[in-house]
Amino acid sequence: MAISMIEHHFRVALHDTDAAGVLFFAHLFRHAHDAYEAMMARIGWPVDGLIRGRQIGLPLVHVEADFRRPLRHGDEVDVVIELQELSERRFSLAYAFFIGTHEVATALSIHVAIDPRTGKSQALPTSLISALSASMAS
Repeated sequence: MAISMIEHHFRVALHDTDAAGVLFFAHLFRHAHDAYEAMMARIGWPVDGLIRGRQIGLPLVHVEADFRRPLRHGDEVDVVIELQELSERRFSLAYAFFIGTHEVATALSIHVAIDPRTGKSQALPTSLISALSASMAS
């Protein structure tokens, strides 16, 4: 489905790196999640509001990443998010991490809709489906 892109930027901090001086692998997911939270706020669905409102939960059910080149302390990184899949109950986002024009890593996250009070699956709100579609297409 791959629809358009939204960008996010971060700088690799010292606390992001491991003893080898490169980004600790799990921190890539933290930066992907920061990009996700920024994207959700931009489309009018801030994650903090979802948590407080308790109307819908969007937990991760799958994540994966591939590294093509080390990310080191001080690197300026751009993250491009692409909507990969959107259905009635789930969506997936692809993340591409760039240093300059070089793609250094990719990640994928799959989110499902649940009722946070019961933990049971539910449909994504139509307004969220519209917001995801519209923002990623613009």
